Amino acid sequence: MKTKLYKRKEINLFKRMIILPILIACYGCESFVEVNRPSGQLSTEAVFEDRVTADAAVLNIYANLRDSGMLTGNSISITTKMGAYTDELNFYGISSGTTLNFYNNTLLPTNPQVVTWWKTAYSQIYAANSIIQGITVSSTLANTDKNQFIGEALFIRSLLHFYLMNLYGDVPYVTATDYKQNSIIGRTNTNLLYSKIIEDLKTAYTLLPENYLTPDRTRPNKSVAMALLARVYLYSKAWAEASNAASNLINNTGTYKWESNLNKIFLKESTVTIWQYKPAVEGQNSAEGGSMILLTGPPADVALNPNFINAFEIVDQRRQKWIGSVSKAGSTWYFASKYKVKLKTASSTEYSIVFRLAEQYLIRAEARAHQGDLIGAKEDLNKIRQNAGLSNTNAVSQQEILEAVMHERRFELFTESAHRFFDLKRNGQLDSQLTGVKNGWNSTDSLLPVPESELTLNPNLLPQNAGY
Repeated sequence: MKTKLYKRKEINLFKRMIILPILIACYGCESFVEVNRPSGQLSTEAVFEDRVTADAAVLNIYANLRDSGMLTGNSISITTKMGAYTDELNFYGISSGTTLNFYNNTLLPTNPQVVTWWKTAYSQIYAANSIIQGITVSSTLANTDKNQFIGEALFIRSLLHFYLMNLYGDVPYVTATDYKQNSIIGRTNTNLLYSKIIEDLKTAYTLLPENYLTPDRTRPNKSVAMALLARVYLYSKAWAEASNAASNLINNTGTYKWESNLNKIFLKESTVTIWQYKPAVEGQNSAEGGSMILLTGPPADVALNPNFINAFEIVDQRRQKWIGSVSKAGSTWYFASKYKVKLKTASSTEYSIVFRLAEQYLIRAEARAHQGDLIGAKEDLNKIRQNAGLSNTNAVSQQEILEAVMHERRFELFTESAHRFFDLKRNGQLDSQLTGVKNGWNSTDSLLPVPESELTLNPNLLPQNAGY
């Protein structure tokens, strides 16, 4: 027993010795273009000759996605900031907080959150590229392990570029780890970005295993890559491909079983979860629950927009089950309660869900409607409505069905990774929905500014996005 314990400690120490230099290289620089390995540190090549340390390097990226940058579920995420940017959340916090500039649509290229999202995403992309490079040349890892790790890294790279593009517009698609090369890289056209993302995801799909590595669905498999691919196809208006990709998951009833109890959908063992983040330690729960749930009023940062609350159909069970409220001195504030647990518990009950099955039905409904399959589109739409206790849609024409899908996405996917902003944007509805509703809204607000510090370091990123 002592020998095994010593061995475990030795491996954990080795992990820290190896992974720490990677963390320093990825996050200790002024800009992603400056990433380089500090002198005197162990080379990253050594990480990828051992399965334990290679696996730890991959897990470290997921930990960073969960804890920092745009895709974490806490108050610095796009869920909170872009929810305030649109009409989903109202801001109640202090004037010095970064959320106020999102809420008032007064962002500058120096906004700390805008800068952090960019820098953190490209640092995480660098880490993914380091894994791809190191695993590819590894002479000791088994092919099954190499495929798994490269597939995961390609998925991560695709995911981050997808969000960067939809927030900042034309952005660099970075696939190298040479900081000198990255320091002069220019912006990539959106159409080409979509092509590169799709190419990476297709490759990831071929490399990733059919089954999850662990029952908690925290490591991507083929289905996770396909879930993102379905979303990418939808955004790029590849309707047939989006429908087929979504069907790939919907038809996988052996793994994904429909959940009719709204209170169980966001539990860690939910059968509709496609991919989720595991908390850092046992007993911690979702970052979304920690940041969204209000125990008292007034809110310290954000709460749901009352106009959003009033837009629910009266009998919509999502209004009853997924929204909570607090009151004080005659005022009431509403918050998202999809996740029920705010604080630490004896054992974790909720993880942060990134992809879930309901989105795939909505993707297929929209894609089918665009292709003229109105019956199929209504079937998928009604699946979501019935689960919310609503009657079948009254939409008949193609345009009516498409509008009904957008309506349903608003109430099904609220406070989940800025779906509201992206849906309005890709459908050309930002101006029509937010002008006059959001103080200071301008048509150029469809893109965030590229950080000023990045433009200074790399003039090839010019010109700045319009309006900034």
